[in-house]
Amino acid sequence: MTGKTHHYEVTVEWIGNQGQGTADYVSYGRDHEITASGKPPIPGSADPAFRGSATRWNPEDLLVASLSACHKLWYLHLCATAGVVVMAYDDTAIGTMVEDSDKGGYFTEVTLRPKITITAQSDLEIAQSLHHQAHHKCFIANSVTFPVLCLPEIVQA
Repeated sequence: MTGKTHHYEVTVEWIGNQGQGTADYVSYGRDHEITASGKPPIPGSADPAFRGSATRWNPEDLLVASLSACHKLWYLHLCATAGVVVMAYDDTAIGTMVEDSDKGGYFTEVTLRPKITITAQSDLEIAQSLHHQAHHKCFIANSVTFPVLCLPEIVQA
C-alpha cells in the first residue's frame, strides 16, 4: 500500500572559497550553511578528519542525529497512545563509519542509547517493548542499509 508522498527541500551553500576555489585539496574550506524555508540555518562542514571544522555540524553527525531524533519521535508517539507517560528522554547515539578506498566511507552501524524516565504508574514492560515498534516505524532507520541498534535504559520516577 502506498501512502502520502512528502518532499523536503534544503539548500546547502558552500562558503569555503578562500580565494582560489578548489585549486587543490588544501586551498578550500569545507564550511557550508544548510537552510530551509522558515528554519534557522545549520552551520555545516566536514569532519575534522577530512579538513573540516570541529565547531560545525558535519554530515556524519547529522545522520546519527537524524536516526536518534526519528526514533525518539516515534517512541514518544507510541508511548502517548499506549498510556506510558515519558517524563524525560535523552539519547547519546554513536555511529561507526569505516573509510574505504573504493567507496570513500560508509557507516557500519549506529547505536542509540536512550535514557528514559517514565512515571511510576506507567508499565515498564510496555515502555521497553515500544522501542522495537519505534525502530520498525522510523522513517530514517527504514532508509539506511546498516544496522541501527537500540539499547534503552528506562527508569520509573
